[in-house]
Amino acid sequence: MDQTVYVIGHKNPDTDSLASAAAYAHLKQALGMEDCVAARAGRMNPQSEYVFERFGVPFPVFLPDLVPKAEYYLAQRPLTVDRGTPLWEALAIMNQSGQKALPIVDSDGRYRSMLHYSSFAQNILKKINPHKKAVVPTSVARLQSTIKAQPVCAFDTSEQFRARILVAALETESFKRHLDSESCESAIVIVGDRVDVQRHAIESKVRVLILSNGSLLDRQLKELAEKNKVSVLMSPYDTSSTSLLVIYSTPVETMGDADIRAVQRHEPLRRAREAIAESASRSVPVLDDDGRVAGLLSEGDLMREPNVSLILVDHNELTQAVDGADNYRILEVIDHHRLGSFSTRYPITFINRVVGSTSTIVAGMFRDAKVPIPKPLAAVLLAGILSDTLILKSSTATDTDSEQAEYLSNLTDLDLEEFGRDIMSVASLVGKKPVPEIVRLDMKEYDAAGTRFSVSQVEVNAPGEILERADEVLAELAILRAAGGHFFSALMVTDITELSSVLFVDGDRELLSLLRYPRVRDRVFELKDILSRKKQLVPVLTELTEKARGS
Repeated sequence: MDQTVYVIGHKNPDTDSLASAAAYAHLKQALGMEDCVAARAGRMNPQSEYVFERFGVPFPVFLPDLVPKAEYYLAQRPLTVDRGTPLWEALAIMNQSGQKALPIVDSDGRYRSMLHYSSFAQNILKKINPHKKAVVPTSVARLQSTIKAQPVCAFDTSEQFRARILVAALETESFKRHLDSESCESAIVIVGDRVDVQRHAIESKVRVLILSNGSLLDRQLKELAEKNKVSVLMSPYDTSSTSLLVIYSTPVETMGDADIRAVQRHEPLRRAREAIAESASRSVPVLDDDGRVAGLLSEGDLMREPNVSLILVDHNELTQAVDGADNYRILEVIDHHRLGSFSTRYPITFINRVVGSTSTIVAGMFRDAKVPIPKPLAAVLLAGILSDTLILKSSTATDTDSEQAEYLSNLTDLDLEEFGRDIMSVASLVGKKPVPEIVRLDMKEYDAAGTRFSVSQVEVNAPGEILERADEVLAELAILRAAGGHFFSALMVTDITELSSVLFVDGDRELLSLLRYPRVRDRVFELKDILSRKKQLVPVLTELTEKARGS
């Protein structure tokens, strides 16, 4: 299948993360990387929803995780064959394509079974068993197609019947007795130019008379065949080859292996690996949501690179990336945060600049590449800058942020202050959300001193609504901490009106004793003039973690 490159921000994405993903995916597409797709690793927050919907920009695709799935390892879409296709034709497809297994589908394209050489060998032996008379499901149309026969006259060509094959190899009288003992309405008689046998077969009203070696039927017998509704086919092959091909005219479904377990495309790779190990063909069909074949997965496919690659924006630490990101090739990182413990096995493009927003970097990349920014995306990028820098008032804001914001403002005719207040006013909705959602809206994980901690951040007009629910917030942080195995978990509530914050912390008493911020109540602290999690809070918490852990 085609490669997909997901441009994706961190888990629990904020407006900057989403805006930079959407815009950078567009830029890469404009530069020729058409397989780039903007993605997100979490829910849209209220502010982001408002901005994207206001300017008509589609939400990035939601990827709850990137745990390896069957669909990520599929090669090109395989050939399939309709269940009514003659076996000979299906085998020819396998031979010509080099495909070791052939999915058999119904008329709607839904998977039925699999043709592979092992199932073919087992089932064909049942048809040519010398100790049993062969019964071959077929039709006149399949016989004609398989034998490449010239029809002399044909009736009910698509109707399938259970055929008994009789070759006129006996002396005439002996063969007549043999034929008379058979059920003629399902009999296929194969004969050369023996007119007496031809006549008796037609008079007996056999289902099909096949003339081998291109033998002709005289006009009188043709009229009799039409009267008795006997289908007559002229085979270009000799009798032995014709007899063999009649067997191969059976529908391919009769040779299919229905025991091979199909895998859904969203199934984890480990389940696909189990199904492959159980499969007689060492391959399994991968189905889409409608039961149609999306691909064929074999042992060899598991050894190659997946068909998914990543471009990370607004983060460079795998602890903050979508779950499972470490299973895929990371092509680029575009970020403005501290460098974490990040490494790759190969060179990549890594852009990390001291600015207040990743949207600032992406806007500059459009300008450097001389690619015009569509007006809706320019507005979304401007929202990313203003939200991440608190309308350029945060300590993280730089002259570069201001310059790019002015540029985007001119493109969109949006006033910086007015638009900034507009998008920040959506923050008033955050305080009314359920506490479990609040503490996870913009949660990031960090590594320090061999341990991990999490810090969430929300921006509100006034923190009072959340402070009133302090006990509930702290209880939820305890749940979050236990679930993640964190040294501590914290929530930073930033007041965008007073330009200060409140910090809720559930953690070790040793760490809490090291916090020197003014205490509002137990495990709740005032962060006066602190707005930036990245620049003002996390460095302090990292240092205290190292101290508490004795590093």
